[in-house]
Amino acid sequence: MRARLASAACVAALLAACAEAPPAPAGLMDVAARPAESALLAGIRAYEDAQYPTAEGELRRALATGLTSPRDRAAAHKYLAFIACTNERPADCETEFREARKADPAFALSRSEAGHPVWGPVYRRITP
Repeated sequence: MRARLASAACVAALLAACAEAPPAPAGLMDVAARPAESALLAGIRAYEDAQYPTAEGELRRALATGLTSPRDRAAAHKYLAFIACTNERPADCETEFREARKADPAFALSRSEAGHPVWGPVYRRITP
């Protein structure tokens, strides 16, 4: 009986040693180093600094280089919608809001964003 238990313990130890450890979760520095995510962060920073042409270019680059997170893709489209509406391109604004919703079905503007006088009405048109 002891021999069987010892054998079973050895087999279990060998199997445990062969099993791969789960990968460590990605941290902010890992994600921010990816080209798409780096472009998203640069686009948001440029938007917040009112550098809209730069922001638009970075956000489009983020989408083109493959943002993996649905929430990140939705955020890129949201900022592109804000830029389009601010530049009096309501059709583009609406398209970007629709793309945000398509990227992440749970996408929604905050209450203050939805109440904005420029893009709020466009957003409410596409919101069920």
